[in-house]
Amino acid sequence: MTATQGVTRRTILTASAGLLAAPAIVGRAYAATRGVTDTQITFGTMQDLSGVTAVQGVNNANAMRMVYDAVNAKGGIHGRKLNWVLEDMQYIVPKAVQAMNKLVNKDEIFFALGNGGTPHNDAVMPSMFEKNVPNIFPLTCARSMYEPFSRLKYGQFASYYDQMRAAVKYFVEKHGKKRVGVMYQDTDYGKDVLAGAVAQTDAMGLKAGATAAFRPTDTDFNAAVARLQDDKCDLVIMGTIVKDTVIILQTARKTGFNAMFCGNFATYSTAVAEAPGEPAEGFYSMAPALYRYPDDPDPKIHAFCEEYKKRWGFDVNYLGEAGYAAATYIVDVLERVGKNLTLDTLIAGLESTKDWHDIFGGPALTMSATNHHASSSSFLSVVKKTRWTPVEPGPLSY
Repeated sequence: MTATQGVTRRTILTASAGLLAAPAIVGRAYAATRGVTDTQITFGTMQDLSGVTAVQGVNNANAMRMVYDAVNAKGGIHGRKLNWVLEDMQYIVPKAVQAMNKLVNKDEIFFALGNGGTPHNDAVMPSMFEKNVPNIFPLTCARSMYEPFSRLKYGQFASYYDQMRAAVKYFVEKHGKKRVGVMYQDTDYGKDVLAGAVAQTDAMGLKAGATAAFRPTDTDFNAAVARLQDDKCDLVIMGTIVKDTVIILQTARKTGFNAMFCGNFATYSTAVAEAPGEPAEGFYSMAPALYRYPDDPDPKIHAFCEEYKKRWGFDVNYLGEAGYAAATYIVDVLERVGKNLTLDTLIAGLESTKDWHDIFGGPALTMSATNHHASSSSFLSVVKKTRWTPVEPGPLSY
């Protein structure tokens, strides 16, 4: 019998004794909510802090910590301090399983927020859900973060699948591309990217180009690039992240492969745009929102970026902004829920989200009892002189 089922059963049995038992019922209901006490809320995140995607995970985690520290400095939420437990999973699936096992079984977290990595989230969600631990706004755009529907799954971003379909449609219609190839990590993440590209080429009646799958740790892409070049691909969809993106672009430049390259949320990083030698010049990425640089004229953006750099010693990137948005969102939900914080009231708070906006001008987030996918908007940017520049002001679709 699960903890939630136990609460329900005990509440019913006690209620039969009469109205005088009500205060005891409430006390036991609070006690049965894992991770929640009268003085704190314990929740957690597994993130890559030292592996191949650490440039993303560290930025993301730093921004989240800023939010929680600020909340705690003001006394917490409805009298409860935020006890955030952060674990490094190094972008390695077995380490992610180990990290989540600790968060769920030792730390007894109430929910997880911002877990990194597609295969890593896919690997740990079953064990989380066995203990009724919601997975909220993981740092991945995979469809499996909200499909199939579960009351414990909540996706923040437009999926990789949707991003890549929109990208293929744009480049075929706007740039006349005819041969679409795909380079992708042989993971759940990469396969989602591949699926989107293939679905859109099929929908547009195009013959699919060559594909090349590789391991996340690979560093030699000469053969993979040559395969797509020999196939005369004029558009290459990238299911890559940061380091592999840069190496592939460097390899393409050296071999004179002049196709257009387009990545997604996972490649939309200043580390890619600012790579030495500028191999990313002219590289495109689809993302769920647009990155706001520290020199943005908006006072709110400027203040956040200034505080981030003062505290951490470097400029925030898009993944940091995504972390800040997710953290401020969950704080808003917890404030709206009120003092009576249980799994059911948390879920009700998440599902009542309507047109929620972050400070960065990202798309409105909306969820309901039948929809746990907060946004499906995708925006296209290109690298110009080491900076990400929007190609279109509004979102693209297919």
